[in-house]
Amino acid sequence: MDFFTKMNEHEQVIICNDPKTGLKAIIAIHNTTLGPATGGCRMYPYQTFEHALNDALRLSKGMTYKCAAADVDFGGGKTVIIGDPAKDKTPELFRSLGQYIDSLNGRYYTGTDMGTTPEDFVHAMKETNCIVGIPEEYGGSGDSSVPTAQGVVYGLKATNQVLFGSNDIGEKTYAIQGLGKVGFKVAETLLEEGASLYVTDINSDAIQQLLHRAQEIGNNQIKVVQGNDIYGVDADVFVPCALGGIINDDTIDVLKVKAVVGSANNQLLEDHHGDILKQKNIVYAPDYIVNAGGLIQVSDELYGPNKKRVMNKTKAIYNSLIEVYRHSEEKGISTVDAANHFCEERMEARKHRNSFFSHHKRPKWEIRH
Repeated sequence: MDFFTKMNEHEQVIICNDPKTGLKAIIAIHNTTLGPATGGCRMYPYQTFEHALNDALRLSKGMTYKCAAADVDFGGGKTVIIGDPAKDKTPELFRSLGQYIDSLNGRYYTGTDMGTTPEDFVHAMKETNCIVGIPEEYGGSGDSSVPTAQGVVYGLKATNQVLFGSNDIGEKTYAIQGLGKVGFKVAETLLEEGASLYVTDINSDAIQQLLHRAQEIGNNQIKVVQGNDIYGVDADVFVPCALGGIINDDTIDVLKVKAVVGSANNQLLEDHHGDILKQKNIVYAPDYIVNAGGLIQVSDELYGPNKKRVMNKTKAIYNSLIEVYRHSEEKGISTVDAANHFCEERMEARKHRNSFFSHHKRPKWEIRH
């Protein structure tokens, strides 16, 4: 009964066990009000089944809100594979996962996440068409970090509009944590716009590449800081693009910024940290709205890859954030609560409107085989 209590908000949880391939996975479908569930597949050496289940339930619920905020016709789902991605991956394991996905008959679509790569899902594609975010050479839309980074830029523009009365992102100072695929692109754009940066990353090569890029752009207003020092720098906006849970009791006390806007998932350790940020007059841009560019790309991929269409849809992140900020101010609530209300109202308004997938199961994507 404890298992059913945990999944009380979820529509369906599937336990996948294939001893022949070593697959041990959980597929969690949270809500399909707006359409079939979608959400990436994470591979991680969870210590217990309970840890894996909790992660799947938490992440799939987050995807429901992310899909609603991004205004895509999908609901929330997630897959977690229990295993070490450095040692336990095999083509057969992902083909087995593909069979489980396919058994859901179009109810859930998945793709890469932490610990998995697009190439892993080339194997899963041999068993199902319900895969998104695949390489361009296999008919997919390619690198999703491009629209994700652009979404962060739109998030910064919306936040600057609220804070400073202008959506100009130049002539401000940003503290960027993480220079991976997304963080590097955001930093590059900010430098091109004339911004000043503090940056940190555990990868020294990424830092050197950005310093070199800054010289090429002609903007040397960039300072490298070490590790946790990034939280205390005197910047206008903190831009977390790495780990989750980085807004917590310890870091909130040292923040000097006016806003937090970044691509990292689950930036708040707990939802009440959003209330604390509001009390400190620090504007928080809910991460599942800001980082939705990648989701927009992979969901759009099912209609045939079109980069221009994806970038046009990504612009909606700006308007969604402006609406969340307005609602937060009017109601005197945190932006976390405002964003959740925004998404819940959208789901309620459209719960009887989405019939595309119910009448058009597996359209033209059959040609992938």
